[in-house]
Amino acid sequence: MKYRSYVIDTTLVILGILSAGMGLKGFLLPSHFIDGGVTGISILLADVTHLPLPILIFVINLPFLYLGYRKLGIGFATRSALAIGGLALVLAFVKFPDVTPDKLLTAVFGGVFIGAGIGLAIRGGAVLDGTEIAAVLVSKRTQVVRVSDVILTLNVFIFIAAIFVLGVEEGLYSILTYLSASKMIDLILNGLEQYTGMTVVSAKGEEIRMAITQNLGRGVTVYQGKSGYGKDGHINTPREIIFTVATRLEVPLIKREILKIDPTAFIVQQSVDDTTGGLLKKKKH
Repeated sequence: MKYRSYVIDTTLVILGILSAGMGLKGFLLPSHFIDGGVTGISILLADVTHLPLPILIFVINLPFLYLGYRKLGIGFATRSALAIGGLALVLAFVKFPDVTPDKLLTAVFGGVFIGAGIGLAIRGGAVLDGTEIAAVLVSKRTQVVRVSDVILTLNVFIFIAAIFVLGVEEGLYSILTYLSASKMIDLILNGLEQYTGMTVVSAKGEEIRMAITQNLGRGVTVYQGKSGYGKDGHINTPREIIFTVATRLEVPLIKREILKIDPTAFIVQQSVDDTTGGLLKKKKH
């Protein structure tokens, strides 16, 4: 099982490298567009200094790889160094076709290939861009900003620089590339079926539990709680708190069943990034 897992992870990283290479050499570089993060910084510096892009990508990522080694371990740092080195080699020696001169298609599909590459590499336990490492560490240290906030802030400065260095049109198309890549990363990491967590507080908790498990075929978790109200948190009658996870398409049906049983039920929904185990697929009758 360990060998199989290693093979799968390695395959995902290799596919990620090839996909990102295709996005860069087949779409972005011929049109002078950039992506965010270290890749975007490297493209800008290559345009200004005329230094080889593969060397810049690897060198600029080195400080982030060192941070990853110090904070996340030698295994992660080694995998990421090999992945970034592999991307640099692909950019240096592998030829990709210039797919299209259309700028809109270049921005969108260049982002799709780069996002798929980054997502596959992360699935394989590595990163192709060191800014992701820095964002995680900053987020852990401050406890105020999220990882996405750090990445977004950094990329705002990168794209402002791109507008001055490459031109307004190229800079704006680069922002579109980044948005396309972000959506593709989210798709690769979270999948097509986005899950929603639903917490239900009702005096008719048992009836709601039976409806969700038997009529709808979903799994639930039941918490024992008590209702409270007022500024003093006055304790009222005991309540069963029902928690379930469903796909976005199933949420309206579950809410309809709950409100049919108890129109005054308190329902809280929150997005779920990832799940492991449990009854996530609908149970067959």
